[in-house]
Amino acid sequence: MPITRIAIREGKSETYKQALLSQVYEAMRETVKIKDGDRFMAITEHGESAFAYGDFLGIQRSADLVQIQVFWTSGKSPDAKLAMYRAIVDRLGRDPGVRPEDVLISVVDTGAENWSFGNGEAQLFKGK
Repeated sequence: MPITRIAIREGKSETYKQALLSQVYEAMRETVKIKDGDRFMAITEHGESAFAYGDFLGIQRSADLVQIQVFWTSGKSPDAKLAMYRAIVDRLGRDPGVRPEDVLISVVDTGAENWSFGNGEAQLFKGK
């Protein structure tokens, strides 16, 4: 049930953007075992004046920075998350060709009561 938001600089091709979505999804399927079809993803594109980044922690980033935010319910192990980070970087390096230094990933864990997949219900919340 992850919701994934990807922010990039504007101007990338449709093929590039589709590769981002596909590779991130497949990396999550491989490493954190999300279910088939559990794909809720969006890309936002930003002009130069609305996309800021720095060389934080000694990592030299470029204008090709890909910022990935993953929101899901708590429960994934640290090892699974680390495997996912590596898989995303590896896959994006192959297609569409993003440098490892240009992949920033953050994960937000939330309680099951914070999710409604429709019908005004909290489908994952067991404490009703």
